[in-house]
Amino acid sequence: MIFPITFFKAFSKRSAATKSSITDSTDCKIDDKQDERKFKAQWKYPDLLAQVYIHVAGVYGLYLAVTSASILTSIWCVTMIYTSGFGITAGVHRLWSHRSFKAKLPLRILLAFLFTITGQKDIYTWALDHRVHHKYSETDSDPHDANRGFLFSHVGWLVLTPHPNVECKRAQIPMDDLKADAVVMWQKRLLVPLFAIFCIAFPVSVPCYFWSESLLNSLFISFNLRFAATLNIAYCVNSFAHMYGNKPFDRHISPTENIGVALTALGEGWHNYHHVFPWDYKTSEFGQKFNPTTHFINFMAKLGLAYDLKSVPTSIVANRAKRTGDGTWGFGDSDVEPTLIETS
Repeated sequence: MIFPITFFKAFSKRSAATKSSITDSTDCKIDDKQDERKFKAQWKYPDLLAQVYIHVAGVYGLYLAVTSASILTSIWCVTMIYTSGFGITAGVHRLWSHRSFKAKLPLRILLAFLFTITGQKDIYTWALDHRVHHKYSETDSDPHDANRGFLFSHVGWLVLTPHPNVECKRAQIPMDDLKADAVVMWQKRLLVPLFAIFCIAFPVSVPCYFWSESLLNSLFISFNLRFAATLNIAYCVNSFAHMYGNKPFDRHISPTENIGVALTALGEGWHNYHHVFPWDYKTSEFGQKFNPTTHFINFMAKLGLAYDLKSVPTSIVANRAKRTGDGTWGFGDSDVEPTLIETS
C-alpha cells in the first residue's frame, strides 16, 4: 500500500523537510519525543473505499447516460447538481462558515436541505474544517494543505489520516455560533436518515416516477454520477483554485482567481479575493465576475430572507490590490491611491 501514498506525494510542492520547518504556533506541534518529519499519513480505508465506489459508479452512470437513459434523466442530474450546489456555496460556505450574511429560518432550512442533497457530511463538520483552512491556510494545520500536492488537496485529505496539528486546531476553533443554530445541529444529529432521503431516495425516485426511467439508470445517474460530479466540483476549489490562476489582490498567498472553477462552482473560483476578504458575501468583486451564488443571495435579500450582507468597499479593494497584488487587478487604472490599510 506504499505506492498510492507515494503517488499522492509525487504532486507535492515542497519537501517534507522544508514543510516540517513551517509552523503556525507552538501549541499544536507533535510531541517532542516524536520527530515531526516522521509523521506519515495512513489510509482511512472506509473513506477510501467510499471514494473509489463513488467515482467508479459515477463513470458507469455517465456510460448509462450516454447509452440508455432518457435525456430527461441527464437534465435532471445536471439540474440537481447546480441547484443543490447553492447549499454549499451560499449555505455552508458563505453563511455558516464565514457569517458573511444572515438568513431567516426558512432560508436556513432550505439551504440545509440543499446541502444535504450534496452529501458532503454535515454542516457543522464542513464549516469547522473550512474555518481551520482559512485560519491556517497552507500550513500543517490546514486540513487540505495545497503544499502537500494537487491530489492531496483535491481528494487525498479525505482518505488519509490528518496531520496531528489539524486535529489540534479543530479543537481550538470557536464554533459556539453553529452550536446555537438549531437548524445546523438538527441536520448534524439526523444526518444519516436525511442523507438517505435527500441525497439518495429523492433524486433517484423523481426520474422513475415522472418519466418511467429504470431504477438502475436513475440510481447510477441521479445518485452516483451526480454525487461524484458534485464532490469534484467542490474539490476543485481546494486544488485548482489554490494552484492555478492569477493573484490580483495578494501575490503572497496560494489561492488564485481561477475562471474555470468559477464557471463550474457557482462563482467560488475567485479564490484570491476570497482569502483576502473572507467576510465578503460575494467572494469576488461583484459586477466584474461570474458569480451565480451572489445573485442567489441578492434575490433572497429582496425576498427578505437574507439580510446584513457584508461587503468590502471598492476603495479598500483598490488599496489592497495595489499594495500586495500581482498587477493583474481589473481596476488597474483606478484613481484610488493606495494607503497602508490592513484588510486581512
